[in-house]
Amino acid sequence: MTDSAIALAPVRDGSRVPSHAAVWLIALAGGGAAAISLVIALTNDAIGLELGEPLVIALLADFITISYVFGGLVAWWRRPASRLGPLMIVAGFVMFVTTFAWSENDVAYTFGQALDLVPPVLFLHVFLAFPEGRLHGRVERTLVATAYVTAIAFELVRMSLGGFGPHNLLEMTSSPAVAEGVRHFQLVTVSALCLCGVGVLALRRRRSGRPLRRTSAVLVDSFALGLIMIAALLVSATFGGPWVQEIRWATFVTIGLAPVAFVVGLVSARLARVAVSGIFVELRSEPEPADLRDALARALGDPSLTLAYWLPDFESYADLEGHAVELPGAGKRAVTRIDKDGEHVAVLIHDPSLCEEGELLDAVTAAAGIALENARLHAELRARLEELQGSRARIVEAGRNERKRLERNLHDGAQQRLIALSLELSLLEEQLGGDPEAATRLAAARSEIAASLDELREVARGLHPAVVSGHGLEVALEQLVAHAAVPVRLTVSIGPRLPEALEVAAYYLVSESLANVGKHASASSASVDVTRRDENVVVEVADDGVGGALEEKGSGLRGLADRVEALGGTLRVWSPAGRGTRVRAEIPCAP
Repeated sequence: MTDSAIALAPVRDGSRVPSHAAVWLIALAGGGAAAISLVIALTNDAIGLELGEPLVIALLADFITISYVFGGLVAWWRRPASRLGPLMIVAGFVMFVTTFAWSENDVAYTFGQALDLVPPVLFLHVFLAFPEGRLHGRVERTLVATAYVTAIAFELVRMSLGGFGPHNLLEMTSSPAVAEGVRHFQLVTVSALCLCGVGVLALRRRRSGRPLRRTSAVLVDSFALGLIMIAALLVSATFGGPWVQEIRWATFVTIGLAPVAFVVGLVSARLARVAVSGIFVELRSEPEPADLRDALARALGDPSLTLAYWLPDFESYADLEGHAVELPGAGKRAVTRIDKDGEHVAVLIHDPSLCEEGELLDAVTAAAGIALENARLHAELRARLEELQGSRARIVEAGRNERKRLERNLHDGAQQRLIALSLELSLLEEQLGGDPEAATRLAAARSEIAASLDELREVARGLHPAVVSGHGLEVALEQLVAHAAVPVRLTVSIGPRLPEALEVAAYYLVSESLANVGKHASASSASVDVTRRDENVVVEVADDGVGGALEEKGSGLRGLADRVEALGGTLRVWSPAGRGTRVRAEIPCAP
């Protein structure tokens, strides 16, 4: 094999793929290996006595050899940056070499028997190295290294102990019992290591979640099943049983199907890349922003795909609704940038298995760049609306806190001083004795102070209803309706106390509505209903007055709407002429 025959050709991402000559050479070698295995099996009568049905065993061994060699060639050609393809090719040819143990040639037999347990270890290596062709971490490397040592070193020790027949060139002594003990140790150890490999795959699944792309999920599941079948085969070979031959056949079929599933996944990805032209047609029609994510998810075959838009003014990512999006860390999800005309516009957050299909990602992201600008503007508009709503809520909250502070200052300052002044005047009146003129003037002064206190209390209640903070919404509303201008039926059913901001908003809604009833409605009665329904608090005030209240004409309703909307709620007013007025607000709250 010359250097030119296996020359590697450069590709655009800097990795290298095998030349056409190398591909054909390896493919022909794989076909030749399968033919040789078949000839050896059919010309050695001893195989039938040992394994049963030599034709079936030979065909199944050839199936594994061909599937791994040709599957590895496809993987190497399509993903030259990954070591998985070459590793699969090696596994296929080693499977072929182990069939030399069926030969009657001493050298071939010795060589094949020495590698008899290496294929299961190679399959373990391939399954754990998917998809990059590299083992992940010290545990996996230790696991695979231990398996190789058990399969090769102990097999050489066992062959030196004899018991393999006349073709074993490594026999140094004849200790069949010891050799059988070594064999049992090998089979049990390798089967246990294969089950540990299943545990490693399960831990990966637990850390990163089940692959959301169907082809990836099927492939990883086939790996786990293959390792379980290898362990079952080795255990049955150790302890015997009536189903050893059937288990061997099922194991060979399962192991051989793993690269077939891998190639099917590659072909599906290739077909998806060919079908990407369809997404250009779909995106050319300028789909709605909400439909863009679905189109990209279909093209990539990843229903879990998320689209996050880069908002330069906010220096953050947001979804279509304008909500901030945090990019995931390494491991569970993968992130692919989308740029247009040299500017960063968005990212795709997707299943990590798509990273192995760079061409597909490139094609889809290039197509997505056509329609992303419109969607990004939509997301930016929603983000600005979100910011505006947050700013509105903060302004309302700041105003509420300031009014609360002023109410407290009035209560603790001016109100207390006026009360102290009234008491001082009472003491002064006692000291003056029977002066009628002075008593009259002092009584008038105390009356003015009392009126000022009443007005001050009204101002304080208008600034912030302290009774709400101290005793809750229901008590505050009971006091409010007790002083209403018309009889009011009050119903409150809210369960535990609500957030203070929500209680204050409901209080002001009822207070302003009842004030409007007294000033404008000419009503004979009114009703107030406050109830909690699912995740909303519903506040409704109705009267039987003349109606005609218009939100846009004042009456304080616009201010109430602003207060309710700042909390994410809605306010509606029904006021047909001559049929009364009904004000209804729905404000979200925690359940």
